[in-house]
Amino acid sequence: MFLLFLQISVMVAAFLVSATLGGGLYEYLVVDPSWPGRPDLIQPARGGITRGRFWLPVHTSFEIVLILSMVQAWKLPNVRFWLLLALASHATTRIWSAFDFIPKALAFEKASKIDESAARKWTKKSRLRFPIELLTSTFVFLALRVVLHG
Repeated sequence: MFLLFLQISVMVAAFLVSATLGGGLYEYLVVDPSWPGRPDLIQPARGGITRGRFWLPVHTSFEIVLILSMVQAWKLPNVRFWLLLALASHATTRIWSAFDFIPKALAFEKASKIDESAARKWTKKSRLRFPIELLTSTFVFLALRVVLHG
């Protein structure tokens, strides 16, 4: 029964980390190339998207499930190892985002006039988060492989 609950929690973590990758790809491929020239696309007050409606529940859910999975897997070093790496890589992007990207994104969302050059610089720098989240995803899927196949 313990193993079944662990398998389910790691599967849910894998699903949620996949959602973060999908959201990241959508922003990278669709939103970020367009909004510096059309800031209204990311300004909810002007009819634009509200990124927080996606990111807040997805990240919070993933983080809760990841921690739950780690607690469940603590006595299994082969699973715990991959989950700890996933937590470390995810925490890296979340901390970086909290102190750099999110405050700037919120400022862009509220600004009446946006410096397009600064916005393009933000979008280029933001691309660096995706490979780190891809690494997080890889670690979660490696943990899932161990949980499912030993």
